[in-house]
Amino acid sequence: MIRALLVDDEEPARSELRFQLGVFADVVVAGEADSAVDAIRLVGATECDAVFLDVEMPGLSGVGAAPLVLDRADPPAVVFVTAHAEYAVDAFALEAFDYLLKPVDPERLARVIERLRERTRERSVPLTRIPVVAAAGGTELLELDQVYCVQADGDYSRISTYDRSYLSTASLGELEEKLGPGFARIHRSYLVNLAKVAAVRRPTPDRFRLQLSDAARTELDVARRQSRQLRERLGL
Repeated sequence: MIRALLVDDEEPARSELRFQLGVFADVVVAGEADSAVDAIRLVGATECDAVFLDVEMPGLSGVGAAPLVLDRADPPAVVFVTAHAEYAVDAFALEAFDYLLKPVDPERLARVIERLRERTRERSVPLTRIPVVAAAGGTELLELDQVYCVQADGDYSRISTYDRSYLSTASLGELEEKLGPGFARIHRSYLVNLAKVAAVRRPTPDRFRLQLSDAARTELDVARRQSRQLRERLGL
């Protein structure tokens, strides 16, 4: 899945790009902003793989915002979108991932999406063990079979085993991409090891809850948007 942010001060331009991205089943628009300043805040608060960034905007330009977007431990790809070809040199000098001219050509956009897919695959090598913070500030490696669930903890994650939890410096989104098919996102704040699900409960006809086989018999609600896919994976 490619999570994209759209940044353009003109709503019709965002609407058109949103429509064109809707053709790709593996692309989801995770957020939109109408200024570069709001875009920087959005990147800091949203898990995303790519930012489609307009160049000419009131105030801070896309060219000015790009270094701030890219100045992260795990930065998204920046794709400049503009009506002015003369900005191409500046864009690539800033190590932009790609450059699209308005009006966006569907075939050119398709090539950008394919390159983003390749980038996502390269960055998604499955983990076999999860590094976590151990006593005295050291690092411990947890085997995946030890992990029952993962909870978002700000920019980090809390890894729960049978009877205790550990802090991981990876975000929930980063772990979701690398933990493989044995783990499922059940909520915006939780990943669950499906092999550790002991029971399924239904508090209401349209909601259900997972009970894990850990020492506390932890119960976690499944978000409505995740329900159908999770029922299929559990064979319910």
